[in-house]
Amino acid sequence: MRNLMLSWQFWAILSATFAALTAIFAKIGVADIGSDFATFIRTIVILIALAVSLTIIGGWESPFSLSAKSILFLVLSGLATGASWICYFRALKIGQASQVAPIDKLSVVLVALFGALFLGEQLSLGGWLGVGFIATGATLIALF
Repeated sequence: MRNLMLSWQFWAILSATFAALTAIFAKIGVADIGSDFATFIRTIVILIALAVSLTIIGGWESPFSLSAKSILFLVLSGLATGASWICYFRALKIGQASQVAPIDKLSVVLVALFGALFLGEQLSLGGWLGVGFIATGATLIALF
């Protein structure tokens, strides 16, 4: 079990499971309130949960030990996350979760493209075929 918990696959599957629950819970949660306020509430919960988690595992680090590059890209990542959440909750407010979530998962396709363009990552032919299937599948689910 310990080896399983050290694998990226284990954590990726948990991430996908929690992302699916996020869509369902958020769709119900935004029914009677504004999507931006719902995103704010969600963010507070995440901050508290992370603070508790860091405290329990002893994961707090000095922010002064970070490089300027790390700080810059973590800030940019935070801004992108915030923008993503705001857009996601607005889409859930007006659309069906079963349509919004697959389109949101087109981020997988964009990560593959951006990873290749900006990080020099390489996918095999099978990998690119999989990316194409994800794009096609997400589009089909959202449209039909």
